[in-house]
Amino acid sequence: MNQALVQIRGLHFSRGDKKIFDGVDMDIMAGRITAVMGPSGTGKTTLLKLIGGQLRPDAGEILVDGQKVHQLPRAQLYQLRKKMGMLFQSGALLTDLSVFDNIAFPLREHTDLSESMIRTLVLMKLAAVGLAGAWRLMPSELSGGMARRVALARALALDPMMIMYDEPFTGQDPISLGVLVKLIRDTNETLGLTSILVSHDVAETLSIADDVKIISGGKVIADGSRDEIRKSGSPWVRQFIDGLADGPVPFHYPGDPIDRLLLEDAG
Repeated sequence: MNQALVQIRGLHFSRGDKKIFDGVDMDIMAGRITAVMGPSGTGKTTLLKLIGGQLRPDAGEILVDGQKVHQLPRAQLYQLRKKMGMLFQSGALLTDLSVFDNIAFPLREHTDLSESMIRTLVLMKLAAVGLAGAWRLMPSELSGGMARRVALARALALDPMMIMYDEPFTGQDPISLGVLVKLIRDTNETLGLTSILVSHDVAETLSIADDVKIISGGKVIADGSRDEIRKSGSPWVRQFIDGLADGPVPFHYPGDPIDRLLLEDAG
């Protein structure tokens, strides 16, 4: 039976006066794809940064592979981060380096491997995402979909135990989107990874996610398998999954009614 690779207990986090997380509990199971979904501004990317140790919680605990991330000394946190791959929404490729050198960068930075071994590994990672023939190209020569695939190859360079995807499908054409969906599923299964997928793309995400967490208002409002989420009768879940304009998340920004505002202006 799979165990939780990431355990979150009693997580509180605020930015200024805005409370992002208000006592969140969450388990990310090893070997599975977990989708974290919810309306814009609910802290999904912030959650990835908390798991990676870039941010510290105001209260509560985040354990990754049994280690309390926010309590680790810098050197140990650095070692743990090497086990976490990250695919940023923009791809975040180094624009002055070739495709080959972008993927070689973490290997050169964090290992003592020979250049011949690095070359072999880079070409293998590129082959895994279908881009071995693109190793000489510069980032400016890549399409958006190709850039995401190169970024995935780089995230895989150090053979991490976990990859976090931050909106990987944004701005992709249907073919590129389909390729990314397949790559996320295939790499997770083939390499035995644990994946955390933050996305607004409901159909694509639910097609590959094993587990789904929907967050809103600082809480986890739904937690279950993709089939359980699809069949949920919760108004919160239905509004998000079905893309409804109004519901528990209101269409109108909170404030005085329009008739009162007009009367104030008239006065």
